[in-house]
Amino acid sequence: MFVATHFAFVALPGGFGTLDELFECLTLIQTRKISYYPVLLVGRDYWSPLVDWLRDRVLAGGKISEQDLELFQIVEGPDEVVAAVQSAAIQQRERRR
Repeated sequence: MFVATHFAFVALPGGFGTLDELFECLTLIQTRKISYYPVLLVGRDYWSPLVDWLRDRVLAGGKISEQDLELFQIVEGPDEVVAAVQSAAIQQRERRR
């Protein structure tokens, strides 16, 4: 139900629950169980070490593809989040026409 209605997924710094939901969304997009929607990670200082690990260990180990690292983006604050969500909402409305 978490992914039933949305324009984007926004992950703020958090713990295991946040990571669980984040990776669930990414897995559903990666496996095409749901359509692509922007996945926004808010806060470069918080998320960059995880992204570095994904690139340096997981991608380098052949566990994910380069395209998988393009399923999300790091944004730095509310203005970037709002702009990305508004853009996604407009694109979704255009697709429905």
